[in-house]
Order: sequence, then structure tokens, then C-alpha cells
Amino acid sequence: MISARRDKFNSEFTNERYQSLLKDIASDFDYLPTFRIAETPFFIPSELRDQLIEASHQVVDFIRRKDFKSITQRAIDLNTNVPNEDAHTQFLAIDFGICSENGELIPKLIEVQGFPSIFNFQENLFKKLKAHYPFLKDMTPFFEGISEENYLDLLRKVILKGYHPSEVILLEIEPEKQNTKIDFYYCKKDLGIPLVCVTELIKENKKLFYLDENGQKIQVKRIYNRVIFDELDLRKDLKLQFSFQDELEVEWAGHPNWYTRISKYILPYLEGKYFIETTLLSELEQIPNDLENYVLKPLFSFSGSGVVFNVTPGDIAKVTQKDLYILQKKVHYEPVIHSPDGKVKVEVRILALWPEEDIKPTFVCNLVRLSRGEMIGVKFNKDKDWVGGSIGLFEK
Repeated sequence: MISARRDKFNSEFTNERYQSLLKDIASDFDYLPTFRIAETPFFIPSELRDQLIEASHQVVDFIRRKDFKSITQRAIDLNTNVPNEDAHTQFLAIDFGICSENGELIPKLIEVQGFPSIFNFQENLFKKLKAHYPFLKDMTPFFEGISEENYLDLLRKVILKGYHPSEVILLEIEPEKQNTKIDFYYCKKDLGIPLVCVTELIKENKKLFYLDENGQKIQVKRIYNRVIFDELDLRKDLKLQFSFQDELEVEWAGHPNWYTRISKYILPYLEGKYFIETTLLSELEQIPNDLENYVLKPLFSFSGSGVVFNVTPGDIAKVTQKDLYILQKKVHYEPVIHSPDGKVKVEVRILALWPEEDIKPTFVCNLVRLSRGEMIGVKFNKDKDWVGGSIGLFEK
């Protein structure tokens, strides 16, 4: 992409240096992430960066519509409605595949989530990369005037909102077993908030409490929510002392309803050069003749679960809740990263923070996933190198 940067990185890359990077990451918590960390960052030229921002602004324009809640109310009706929803989401993750159209590179929207991503890990990954590749110090993964110095300040503002860190919890289902727990560890280190499992919360009247490391009962004033309901629904073995549908005296850093509203549900409404043809299955008038060029996706699943890549008419017929699925045209990722033994495909996730009092979100950082397989995702990249999670870097 940025040829000089790519040539410089590839000339300095060795497997020993890569292993040293991994050991450095693992040294912080005596833990190496279970997801694969890619060998390289993605060097993003200014033209593509500007396209990613333009496309993300178009997504945000739709989300900021005055009738957005009425448009997406059906999504809430089909799922769990959590009381005390706030005015807007506080987190956005906007995924783009890097594709080619008429011989030019262009980002194509794959998915949008009104939910946190690995905000803390990405910032720390950048620090590690700079330590092992010093020539990256004059590059940045940050947008819109965001710096390393004020990035954590904004994240702290959104998650803590002035509360003492002990009064704010990162809530998850068995956080120690989650694939993204490296992000939880960095969050605890950077912000000082505890990691709490949903089964550990104690409900008294409308208040929630947890026991700290000394066994002291602490009231929860604010929840940094990382719980995905489709995972929670599958865990019939878990015994909770509260329900997300209870009226609770607690604030949300990431109200659960926004995961439902800002999801694949909004994709059929988005039109323009950065968006892909997407149809709600209940609105599908006839099955396309070129069905092999489409993907069948559940609206509210996480991490690609339930997605059917090689769709047949039988797959569509088997769907009983057609309000809960979309048929989306496949996009063809353009392999743009030159690795030592071939080219690699890329997906870029734009990360945004939206403090409660702000009229619009701030694009802050990014996450990148590299793939050699048919699609982005672990199961398409088993036993491959130069794939996995990374970060995109821009020239300052």
C-alpha cells in the first residue's frame, strides 16, 4: 500500500523479531492472546484513509437521523429490551473490506456494531510494534487529531464518566474464558476497573454489587458492558441474581440496546458506493439466480457465528424467522499486502467513541484483520502465516 513502508518493514522482518514481539505482549500479564496476532501492520495511504473516514461519516449520518430509533425499534422488539436506554451509543465499530472496483481500491462496509471492541489492546499493540520496529514511530493509528496522550483520556471519559474506578465494572460472561480477555487485562491496567462475571453480581432491591479482592461489597454505579445476549442465551448453566430487563439503579457505558439497534439490521437501509446490496430475508421477493454470489447472515450473531457462505435455496427455506436474517452480496477482497510469499487480504475496523454529551462520535483508532483464506475469519486461515489481528498505520 505505502510501498516504501512495506519494503522497509519486509526487509527488517524476521520470524525471530516476530516471536520477540509476541513474547513482549505475553510478558505484560503472563498471557498470550488466543487469537492470532499478525506479523505486520497495514500501511494505509492517505487516499484510502480518507475514504474510510468518508464512508464512516455516512454510516454515522444514518445513525444520527431523528427517526433512527423508530426505524430500528423492530430490532428491539425481536430481542431483549433493556430499560433506561440513553440517547445514543457510546461505542461504534465499523468494518470495511478493502476491495477493488474499476481498477481502484475502495472500502466496502461489511458490518456495523454499536458495541465496544478491543479499544485498550489496540493502543498497547501499537506501543509494542513501535518498540520492536522503531521506524514506525513517525506513523499513527489514530484519527482526527487523537494522540496517544488524549486517546486514553477520551476512553476514560466514556467508560468512567467521572466515577471512581472501583464503582465501574467491566461486565462479561466468564471474562477469563473469553477470546478477547487480553483487552480486559489492559482495560483493568489502564483504567483500574475490575473484571466481573455476570454470575458474580449481587442484586439488592434495584442496586447491584460485587465483592472486591478483599471481599468488600461495592455498589456498581456504571457498567462497561461486554456481554453479548446471543451468547448469554446459550448459557443455560449460568445462574444470575439479576436480569438485564430489571429496572436497575445503574448507568451503562454501552447500553445493551445499541448492540441490537446498530447491527446488520441497518445494512439494508444504507445506499452508496461504500455499501453492499443487502436484503432482509423477510423482504426478499425472489431468490437471486446467482445465489452463489451471496452470503446468508443472522442479524444479531457475534464473531461470524451462523453465517452461511455457500448459500443454497434450501438454506433460505430452512430459516423460519426471516426477520432475523439478511442476504448480502459477497464482496471480493483485493489482496493488497505484500508478504514474503504472496499477497494478503485486509479488513479494517474503524473504532469510535461517543461521549454522552457530544452531538456526534469521534473516530479514534482502528483494528485490522488479515486473511489469506476465502473470507476473513479464523476458520478460513488455519495454519497460515501473515494473518490475524493487527492495526492500520497512517503517515502523520
